[in-house]
Amino acid sequence: MIDVQQVHYGYNHSTVLTNLSLKESEPVITALWGRNGAGKTTLMSLLAGHQRPDRGTIFIKGEEPYNNLHAQNHLCYIQENHPFSKNWTVRDLLKFGNYFHQNWNQELADELVEVFELPTKKKITKFSKGMKTAAQIILGLASNASVTILDEPTNGLDAVKRKHFYDALITSYENNPRLILLSTHHIEEIQPICESLIVIHDGKVRIHQTMEEVRERGILLTGSTEGIQSATENVNIIESSKIGSISKVMVDEKHSKEWKDIASAHQLSIENASLQDYLINITNKKEVE
Repeated sequence: MIDVQQVHYGYNHSTVLTNLSLKESEPVITALWGRNGAGKTTLMSLLAGHQRPDRGTIFIKGEEPYNNLHAQNHLCYIQENHPFSKNWTVRDLLKFGNYFHQNWNQELADELVEVFELPTKKKITKFSKGMKTAAQIILGLASNASVTILDEPTNGLDAVKRKHFYDALITSYENNPRLILLSTHHIEEIQPICESLIVIHDGKVRIHQTMEEVRERGILLTGSTEGIQSATENVNIIESSKIGSISKVMVDEKHSKEWKDIASAHQLSIENASLQDYLINITNKKEVE
């Protein structure tokens, strides 16, 4: 569905993406995570055809998206602060959504307007942050585009509205399986609904695996400094701290029976690191250079 090969892109004499390759050939809900400045927004913009890569190729369902109206039929890219017309109401959003997206689901759009309790006659530019986000969600999900890209889709939503979004996303995907790419900083909250994870770091793909595989990595070991040193002699420590004679480390290893046995043999406690902490640590420059 998307095929990115050896893409380079930069602007203002600054390189943003370097030799980036990425491929998703089947419908899937995928999380896109990276630190600020890693290149996530640039990648999404290139996928949506807003820019052309300096080098390399990008294909969306076999077509290059840049300056290609036919390829745009397969795409819907909802930016974090989506540029709605200053005069648009929700009614306008639904009208133009139906016009520009050939697989538009009007029934879903009407349902989500009710779920998110949006006024249909008020200008979207007058909405609160959460209401604008809800309008963006409606446009993204109801588009039914084969490749749907949502940038920070929960910003400004309260807990109840975020649950409405997750429920609507899952139902929409089950009714119409497609590639849904969710860019987010809130990986812990969104990871249960995502089947795979893409991590961008320094303009390259650092991780592209199933969410289950990534969740299994990152082990926290706690115990005597001597025991920690002995147990981790030949492994990659990505975080460490020490209070008195007690040390705590995170290692970039898969949680397994073997590691449980190692921890037991050295009288260490063992637990899984949170996904957020693991990703933060593996994208520390000192760990990846």
